[in-house]
Amino acid sequence: MVNTKVSASLMNTHKRSFAIVIPVYNHETSVYDVVTASMQLDFPVVVVDDGSTDASYARIKDIPDIRILRHPVNQGKGAALVTGFMEASRFADWAITLDADGQHDPLDAVNMIRSIPTEERELIIGARQGMAGANVPWTSRFGRYFSNFWVRVSGGPVVADSQSGFRIYPLPEIIDLKVVARRFQYEVEVLVLAHRAGIPVKDVPVSVNYGDSGVRVSHFRPFRDFIRNSQTFSRLIFQRIFTSQLR
Repeated sequence: MVNTKVSASLMNTHKRSFAIVIPVYNHETSVYDVVTASMQLDFPVVVVDDGSTDASYARIKDIPDIRILRHPVNQGKGAALVTGFMEASRFADWAITLDADGQHDPLDAVNMIRSIPTEERELIIGARQGMAGANVPWTSRFGRYFSNFWVRVSGGPVVADSQSGFRIYPLPEIIDLKVVARRFQYEVEVLVLAHRAGIPVKDVPVSVNYGDSGVRVSHFRPFRDFIRNSQTFSRLIFQRIFTSQLR
């Protein structure tokens, strides 16, 4: 278990403050465990309930010492992250994000934090290891390769896992990027815009847990979100071409 002394040591070493931001949408079976596990890091926890229609809020509403923000209707993962960033920026200058489906081990954030150079403002991606396993859904494997390729073509960084939701974002720099996408596409657009803005983007290996069956709560819909991804990448590529012609 990570205790207060470990967290304080990390914060003092980097002279920075951290907050955990967890976007939630209909994760009633896993959100309680994710939130309580994240609290072991002893950083402030911000949970953004993005219009859940199940018992997600009921599962966490009585957990002490966390901040819960609620969207009245579902707006998308990107919108939930932005809401969380705005809240976290009031008392922290870094946001650690992780998904509410239980695939991440929050304690991997310790190594992610330690990888940040003392005087640098980097965006850290938790690159999930073992994604080639038989229990990993094909949509996750294909989506990662597809997204990695098009992030680079769009003028973004070369990364190993552009779809990982386990990240550390520097605040307020990320808020100032003015990312347009508000659903899953937020997480790829922010990489491209961060790279263009000169914010270093780095992968750090982390574990992943899909369970023995690979079954988890995911709201990614292959056809619908493939179309949305394609639209986002098309916009980013057009911006890259148009900007280069103006130089």
